[in-house]
Parts: sequence; C-alpha cells; structure tokens
Amino acid sequence: MRIVSTNFIPDRSRPGLTTTAIGAVDLQGAGGNWATVGRRSRGGRRVRRQREKRKGKSVGLRIGTLNVGTMTGKGRELADVMERRKVDILCVQETRWKGSKAHSIGAGFKLFYYGVDSKRNGVGVVLKEEFVRNVLEVKRVSDRVMRLKLEIEGVMLNVVSGYAPQVGCELEEKERFWSELDEVMESIPMGERVVIGADFNGHVGEGNTGDEEVMGKFGVKERNLEGQMVVDFAKRMDMGVVNTYFQKREEHRVTYKSGGRSTQVDYILCRRGNLKEISDCKVVVGESVARQHRMVVCRMTLMVCKKKRSEIEKKTKWWKLKKEECCEEFRQKLRQALGGQVVLPDGWETTAEVIRETGRKVLGVSSGRRKEDKETWWWNEEVQDSIQRKRLAKKKWDMDRTEENRQEYKELQRRVKREVSKAKQKAYDELYTRLDTREGEKDLYRLARQRDRDGKDVQQVRVIKDRDGRVLTSEESVQRRWKEYFEELMNEENEREKRVEGVNSVEQKVDKIRKDEVRKALKRMKSGKAVGPDDIPVEVWKCLGEAAVEFLASLFNRVLEKLQ
Repeated sequence: MRIVSTNFIPDRSRPGLTTTAIGAVDLQGAGGNWATVGRRSRGGRRVRRQREKRKGKSVGLRIGTLNVGTMTGKGRELADVMERRKVDILCVQETRWKGSKAHSIGAGFKLFYYGVDSKRNGVGVVLKEEFVRNVLEVKRVSDRVMRLKLEIEGVMLNVVSGYAPQVGCELEEKERFWSELDEVMESIPMGERVVIGADFNGHVGEGNTGDEEVMGKFGVKERNLEGQMVVDFAKRMDMGVVNTYFQKREEHRVTYKSGGRSTQVDYILCRRGNLKEISDCKVVVGESVARQHRMVVCRMTLMVCKKKRSEIEKKTKWWKLKKEECCEEFRQKLRQALGGQVVLPDGWETTAEVIRETGRKVLGVSSGRRKEDKETWWWNEEVQDSIQRKRLAKKKWDMDRTEENRQEYKELQRRVKREVSKAKQKAYDELYTRLDTREGEKDLYRLARQRDRDGKDVQQVRVIKDRDGRVLTSEESVQRRWKEYFEELMNEENEREKRVEGVNSVEQKVDKIRKDEVRKALKRMKSGKAVGPDDIPVEVWKCLGEAAVEFLASLFNRVLEKLQ
C-alpha cells in the first residue's frame, strides 16, 4: 500500500474507484467503499461537486429488485420496507397476481403489474409517489417481462422487470424469455437510460476472467449455464452486471437463502456507458417481506438539466360553505370588503376577484398534497408491531438456524396473517356501518374514484413524440410540435358540405332574463361540482342569496344585449 499526496482523478471506467495522476493506490474499507487520503482529496471532491453544480443538478435514485414470492397480503408491508429503506423504484417478480393494471399498495407507492396466472410467475414495478406522474409508457410483454418508461426532469429512464425460468424449465421457455428481453432492449433508443432488475435464476459466479467488460469479480460461487446466459445477454446489449462491481461481505452479495443454500440469482443491470452513475449496490438483509429472496438495491445519480419547479396547485376550501356559520362569516367579510354594501358591483372581474380573495381569507386553501391512501386504512399499530417481531425473528433465524428459531419465525408469520385479516375486517365493518349515513355514501364514491384513478397506468400526458418517434421533453419543442401538427391539420384540403340555399332565418327580440328564472336555475344546480375557470363554485351564489340573484340577472342581461 502506497499513499501519495497529490490530486485525485476519478476513474470513469469503473464505479466506486479513484486513481491518482501518478498511480497511487487508495485505501479500501471493509464495506467496499473506496476513499482517498489527505486534505487535497477533500478539496478535489469539492471542486468536482462545484463543477457538476454549474453543469446542472443531480437526482439521486435508489433502484432495487426483489422476488416477493407472492404479492397477496404483502402490499402494505412491501411499501413499509421501501419507505424505511428509502427505495424509490423496485422491480418485483413472482407476484402471482392475474391482471394487467396498476394498484396502490399504500404509503403513496403504486404497483404496475402483469400476470396471466394467480399461481405462478407475474412481474411488476413499484414506484414512489413522486415518480408516479412521471410514467410515460407501460409495456407489458409477458408474465415474465415488462417495462416502464419514466421522464425524470428531462431524462428518459426505462425500468425493466424480468423473471427468468428456473433451472428445471424447458429450453424453449428459456429461449422465449431471452428473446422477449432482447426485443424490449432493442426497442429502447440508445440515448435513454435502462435499468434491469430481475431474478435470472442463474449464477454468474465469482471472478470475471474473459468477461471484464460486462461484470466485476465480486459474484458468488461458480457460474452455471443460466448464469452464462446472463453474461451473454450483457455482452449482446453492452450492459454491465452492477452487483458484481462492488466488493461486499458475502452476506451483502447473497440474494437467495433456502435450506442451507446461499446463492446469487437476483441482479441489477444497466448500460456500460452509465456505470459511472452507479455509486453503490448491495443486498439488504434483515427484512422478512420475502421468505427466500433478498432485496438488491443500487444508488444511481442522474445528471439533469435545471428546470423551473412547477408550483403546487392550492385550492380554496369552498366545501366549508356547507356549514351555516362559515356561510354567515363569508357574507359578513364580503360585505366588509365591499365597503358595507349589500349589492355586488356591476363589473364581473371586480366582483369575481373580491369573492375569490374573501374565500381564501375566510375558508383557507388546501396544501396541494394528496390525501392519505384510503386503500390501507387498516394499517394500524398492532399490525406494524407484529411485522416488526416477524422481521426480528427472521433476522435471528438467519444468524442461528436452529429448529427453535425456525418454529418461532413460522409462528410469527401465521400471527401476522391473522392480525392483518382482523385489521381489514374491522376497517371494513366500520365502513359498512358508515355507509348508512349520507357522509358514508360520499366516502364510497370517493373511494371508487380513487381506485379508478390508481388503476390507470398514465395519469397525465407530460410529453409527446416528434415525427421520427423521439420523445420531446422541453416546453419549447412540445409547443413547436403542436404548431406543426395544427398547421398541417388546418391547411389540409378536405371535401366540404355545401350550404343549403334558401333557408329563412328567424329574427325576433329575446325577452330579458328574469330574477325568478335565475333563482330557479340556482336551486336546480347541484353542489359539490368542480369549479370552472373563474374558480367560483355554485355554493357561493347560493350562500349570497338574493344579492347573487340580482347580480347574475343583471350580468346575463348585459351579455344578452351585446349579442343582439
């Protein structure tokens, strides 16, 4: 070991490594993180951070993969694990859920899944709440391969979840899986990021002699035929097996434990050109959400362009006008804002602005954030305590595999299932009781709307494609594309219908709109509807009573006179 005090230069060819300008060797910690020595090294890192800050900002992601065995009864527990471990994106395999949709699993996490059988296979991707609206496309290839495309501040990130056939499966089934994965990779443009999280059911093995360009030397045990397929795929697609580049203790490299066997079958892959963006990768131990497999998590840093942060939309709490005391306070404050007058001003813009401002002051505004997920309202302290005890029992059994520890872990597994079942039954009993009331009926409709919204893959259109199929992310390029589209649409010559000649138009004077007509119309209008561009709901006009009737009748008649 040599220590040289000099400027340190990052080695971009391998993640986690640094070399010096004259070839000094760094100190390596037990955890596999490489550190430089001396005061100059800290200054060098500070200079690099300043350079990166000038270029643009970075977005840190924690991306993982896990074979869950089944998603039935594990959704909220999996969300809890991701929240505690700060995992943003998780590829899951063997979900055993039949269907092709999205589902909220609690704590703001959303699962996009696909499966054709409830007894085997199934893949999915779980996203943190802040990335759910970034989804541009979901491609479900089969119950073993699916892909999500996300746009993260101008950077296109493709997340692929895969589940390879087991060792004993037919060769035809294995070839079909690799063919599907090849097609998915070939459909992704070279300029976009790709991260594959998969249970490949193969061992790439320890060491990398002859395969240095696609993997490191920190695998586990010996390579088998299925592991060779993984390496061949990485060579075809110019990808790197991320797990194998970071030196960790064997406990943090083993992804599968069962019956005394410890192997590595779960992997994270990314393009070789993006390996420099991966700063760490290891296996998470001590979790009991899956019986045999362990979660693999890597840290990835995306360099993105600086964008102006969009403001959170805050809405006036007009629904408070249902209470008579709020209604009375709103009328009083509005009267004070109008200088003690009971009659509203004739000008629409002046009146609307005074009403909106008074509403914000009296009723308040929302935070702009989503409400707590109602799908997992049963997640109480008893359930969380049972899961904590199960996790500790699993950790104890991993450290000391005695029959006593095994039986304790199995008993706690059964207890967790009972606690979850009781908590759900109690929550639904309370819901059914509340459904007899009017408020409970509204809760039911709100839950139905939420479930429908959560089941959609793409919640809003964020970007569009150009003529060549490339995704446009900047506001200027999107506007130019829309301009091109409408110019072509409006200037295209089409056959037009001929106007019928000789039609007599009827001309007669329209009577003025009466106050009683406005009064009846307001009475027929339903409350609780979405506001229009003026941000004034019908509840306001009902609250203001006769003053609103006179103002609206006068406004409508002025509009009618201009049209005649």
